[in-house]
Amino acid sequence: MTRGSVRVQSVIELLRTRIFADGANLDDIVAWAADPRISGFTTNPTLMRSAGLSDYEIFARQLLEKITDRPVSFEVCADEPGEIARQARRLASWGSNIYVKVPITTTRGESLTAVAGELAASGINVNVTAIFTTDQVEEAVSALDGGPPSFVSVFAGRIADAGIDPLPIVAEAVKLANDRTGPEVIWASPREVLNLLQADSVGCHVITMTSDLLRKIDLLGKDLTTYSRETVEMFHRDALAAGLNL
Repeated sequence: MTRGSVRVQSVIELLRTRIFADGANLDDIVAWAADPRISGFTTNPTLMRSAGLSDYEIFARQLLEKITDRPVSFEVCADEPGEIARQARRLASWGSNIYVKVPITTTRGESLTAVAGELAASGINVNVTAIFTTDQVEEAVSALDGGPPSFVSVFAGRIADAGIDPLPIVAEAVKLANDRTGPEVIWASPREVLNLLQADSVGCHVITMTSDLLRKIDLLGKDLTTYSRETVEMFHRDALAAGLNL
């Protein structure tokens, strides 16, 4: 084991926040499944579309053949409460490690927490997704309280995109979830590796990370002077390779 990997492993071992790999590329998912730092997996319709997928069930069943020991979140594709419930039950029937992602609202802004609560009450593991506000968190954790293990996904990265600090929102979400039985908080849509440390600083239970961010985890704790020199080396190497001259 290299010094760098020892450094990173020591940092990861100190963190309470679990890491879920986020994506829809089956090869990537299988590769990350071999990494002991990855505790679960999430995906969504947008990631599936970006990966060129068109058959949801084939993709899901192929993934579930490979991932049997960790939670996997699949999202419904509907917008009407009745159809969402039907799709959720179908998704849940494909594997005992499935968490069904139900949006916090419909496209019309109508709350779906009653649907999420009914699904949880029937024994389905639910992941309420696309949460942006503490009011939405409170509504979601209340609906999931007393049910099986579940998640509420706070889209911290998108909150930050709006120029709002997500840390207070996630911190409050953690407090609300910890007062309930069942739900845990996911820091969703992170933008940088620093978000992993921020999530841990407020006791967030889980963070989702795409492959591009997961590949940067090995930079945790890197000496900045060394990193500066390596960056200069990269610029110089690329200038020579491109034949740039003044």
